Amino acid sequence: MSSYNPQQLEPQWQTKWEADGLYRQVIDPGKPKHYALTMLPYPSGDLHIGHWYAMTPSDARARYMRMKGYNVLFPMGFDAFGLPAENAAIKNRFHPKTWTYANIERMRGQLRSMGAMFDWQREAVSCDPDYYKWTQWFFKKLMELGLAYRKLSAVDFCPNCNTTLAREQVWGDDRHCERCGTPVIKKDLEQWFFKTTDYAEELLDFSQINWPERVEVMQTNWIGKSSGANVTFMTEQGDAMPIFTTRPDTLWGATFMVMAPEHPLVDKLTTPEQAEAVGQYREQAQRLTDIDREAADREKTGVFTGAYAINPVNQERIPIWVADYVLMGYGFGAIMAVPAHDQRDFEFARKFGLPIIPVIQPESGALDGATMTEAYVGPGVMVNSGAIDGTAVTEAKGRHNPSIAAAIDWLVAHNAGDEAVNYRLRDWLISRQRYWGAPIPVVYCNACGAVPVPDEELPVLLPDDIEFMPTGESPLKFHEAFIHAACPTCGGPALRETDTMDTFMCSSWYQYRYLSPHFADAPFDPAEGAYWLPVDQYTGGIEHATMHLIYTRFFTKAMRKMGLVDFAEPMLALHNQGMVLGEDNEKMSKSRGNVVAPDNLVQQYGADTVRAYLMFFTRWEQGGPWNYDGIKGPQRLLQDVWEIGQYGYAPPPQQVNEQATRALRRKTHQTIRKVGQDFEAFSFNTAVAAIMELRNSLNDAKRNRNVTAVAWNEAVNNLLLLLAPITPHIAEELWAQRGRPYSIHQQPWPQWDEEIARDDTITLVVQVDGKVRDRLELPADTPEADMKTVALASENVQRYLEGKEPRKVIVIKGKLVNIVS
Repeated sequence: MSSYNPQQLEPQWQTKWEADGLYRQVIDPGKPKHYALTMLPYPSGDLHIGHWYAMTPSDARARYMRMKGYNVLFPMGFDAFGLPAENAAIKNRFHPKTWTYANIERMRGQLRSMGAMFDWQREAVSCDPDYYKWTQWFFKKLMELGLAYRKLSAVDFCPNCNTTLAREQVWGDDRHCERCGTPVIKKDLEQWFFKTTDYAEELLDFSQINWPERVEVMQTNWIGKSSGANVTFMTEQGDAMPIFTTRPDTLWGATFMVMAPEHPLVDKLTTPEQAEAVGQYREQAQRLTDIDREAADREKTGVFTGAYAINPVNQERIPIWVADYVLMGYGFGAIMAVPAHDQRDFEFARKFGLPIIPVIQPESGALDGATMTEAYVGPGVMVNSGAIDGTAVTEAKGRHNPSIAAAIDWLVAHNAGDEAVNYRLRDWLISRQRYWGAPIPVVYCNACGAVPVPDEELPVLLPDDIEFMPTGESPLKFHEAFIHAACPTCGGPALRETDTMDTFMCSSWYQYRYLSPHFADAPFDPAEGAYWLPVDQYTGGIEHATMHLIYTRFFTKAMRKMGLVDFAEPMLALHNQGMVLGEDNEKMSKSRGNVVAPDNLVQQYGADTVRAYLMFFTRWEQGGPWNYDGIKGPQRLLQDVWEIGQYGYAPPPQQVNEQATRALRRKTHQTIRKVGQDFEAFSFNTAVAAIMELRNSLNDAKRNRNVTAVAWNEAVNNLLLLLAPITPHIAEELWAQRGRPYSIHQQPWPQWDEEIARDDTITLVVQVDGKVRDRLELPADTPEADMKTVALASENVQRYLEGKEPRKVIVIKGKLVNIVS
């Protein structure tokens, strides 16, 4: 018997699988397809254990589906544009392309060491010109459909470095530049957007997909649909100030208005006496994030503009303030403030001495605005509200609330407002003032405006001969050969767009490019798309719920409008994995010294042991802390499997025991059933646990030599088949050593027999008043009536019944008898 040496056998099998094209995935009309996709990595330089935790169970599930008879596509690639490469280039003085492709080459090797069934001929790399040509083509298509547009939008800007900053480059509570420490300001730039809001309502429909409820809730909240009314207030200067409100019934209680500091009417409405105070306040607001500004526990700040508006429902003159808790990104960037019934408005009114007028009276009686200690937001009846006085107020939203319905009807009848729906979802800002991204394929001509680059000139290539500024400014702005172009429409001089696209653009359609990464005539080969699409199973982290997973849904809906696909959702099913923490139960980081390096683990234990441990140590969707001692269990499992697989089992005839043989066969078929059920449910930890139990039964049989050779071989062969998706190398090696046909990964998933799997006996739990008082071993086919009789006859039960007749006996066949005394 040879010793188990995973460091030797694993690379050998990986090389053979690659040479044989074992995982080459091609169209096969004779088989049902299954497109399994796991989120592609960013080429940071090294795979971390989090990559392994996401990918190896996903690989095991894909392998299982292949053994179930599906033609499985399981591709891999790299999301290769992005800021880290640019930062590395600035710091180390080399080109981001050099850094990125060197990292990709290293990570390819690390990915291969997993033994995953990736089809490397389908690899897609988003920074390859053959890839971003089609990213640019999609941008143009979105322009043609009216789904891409350009407008002024604020960015974080470092005035010292003279460059825009990404969120991760703004540090500290004082929001300073990571490079030079200068306080960051907001600056308006012309930037490109995609109209994700056109699909807001459709994005709220999850009926066609099987995604985790948590993701659906997160996306629903992110989209933030609200029902209410649009109402126009007129300023005393004659300007219209539209607002959106979910509570038009409280309009009669509006005692002031608040504009966002960025509102376009601020300059016009601010009186000369208030101009200095308003200007200073706006400068301060520029340095805050939207999250800071909306924080419920933050002290309210603001400044009076000196202007007034007229409340359209009662003609009251109310002051207009500027405050940073109102954002331009929601509604119209202005609100009516009803301090009696909104806590933020209440706190603001109390701080600045503004009137508080209750318009909802609770059952407990009338409210006094002068003595209220907090806003009242509950049910009641309308008061101080003109025509809708006396209308019931409930907790319901929109027209389901009688007071809101009455208010909307009044507004419409008096031409003062309209029923409306609003969404918190904003259009997708895709412009990035960076070099290392897909160039936006637009030129600007004085005569023709913004003109898309013709298809035949795509891709607009990133120039290689660039020099990075230590300030972080994009070198594209200073590259004369790149900037200057001819207008495609009139032939006159034009300037090329120097912004590049958000990297989420690249990852919104990567699953389509995997189908045919070298196809030159379209983003993907239509024949491949007709067979493989859409993705059947997607796996990845829940942290992408409100960005990537919304963007890729939007993108697929836009592709449907382009006529490229005939479905609405990119991925039919989604499963999220949790996170592997350090041994200290903290998130892994180099500074904490708790990072687990998978390369070292593979060198020490072998890939199969690492794979088995990652699928065993916790529930996959939950995650948990790494435990170096815990890996010894899977290591022992594979050592035992190695010895079992090589063992020449030949029992003496006189030792063969029919009961032991039947027990081993029963365990084998129960394990097949259990592991299959667990793979369907992504319950990898319980699948490995069930395999460990079968290993224990085989060890017992090996030690006692009391089962038939037929039962032994059936158990061992099925053990290897069950392990094949989890630990592909050792399963392949032992399968070959046992003379079975190559490859184990081309074998069908084993079938279990209900009759063989049925237990001979059961353990009947007997409870008295909900507490366990006995456990009885009974034949598995015992009738319910007999279970009841045996349970009542138990000495322990009789002792607790104290000679009394039970009031009730509940029998759950095969499991439990509960006696109510």
